Amino acid sequence: MIVADTNLVAQLILSLDLTARAQEIYRRDPDWHLPELWRHEFLNVLASYLRFDKVPAAQLLLAWKQAIELFAGATCEVDMPLALELAGERNISAYDAQYLALARSLSVPLVTEDRRLRRAAPSETISMNQFLASSAAK
Repeated sequence: MIVADTNLVAQLILSLDLTARAQEIYRRDPDWHLPELWRHEFLNVLASYLRFDKVPAAQLLLAWKQAIELFAGATCEVDMPLALELAGERNISAYDAQYLALARSLSVPLVTEDRRLRRAAPSETISMNQFLASSAAK
């Protein structure tokens, strides 16, 4: 079980640089959990691709539907007071703090490529490569 951030979801669903790694993470551990915020952030990622003409609108709509279906049961409520505390403690956004609070509440790692977030919470976050290395060792 992991907490996945929105960028990991985007890597899994869209054809991006790290898609193969995200797919391997999902293959090894498909039990991903996300705060309710993920839908808004993912929609914003898709809108950014649309604005910059990187991906056709029909493909983005399909990606939205695929993500919603794939993670229908994965959304979890976040302890918002904990998220606020972590945001202040770690000097991170309230958005990032929600992922971190969820990971802490579930006692699982937050898998993220966000280097700043990993530096702010090194004991609770891991990169995609770290996850793959640790799961290969098991």
